[in-house]
Amino acid sequence: MTDSKNINNPVGQGGGQRKRQSRAERQNNGPHRNFDRKSAADQKAELVRKMREKAAAADAAAAADAAAAAEDGAAQS
Repeated sequence: MTDSKNINNPVGQGGGQRKRQSRAERQNNGPHRNFDRKSAADQKAELVRKMREKAAAADAAAAADAAAAAEDGAAQS
């Protein structure tokens, strides 16, 4: 009697023709996914860093504008 057909025991392939996949690999959670998650985390960290730099630059510019406006207001008084 032949064995049942599934991903780890394909009928007609004989033994050892395909790599035995773990349950995680069958659900696309294999080792390659860890690398993808790491690169995604790196991209997110880079994006957050850029956004913080822009926010800091915008805050500095706003503070400079406020200081300049205060000086202009004091000079006109």
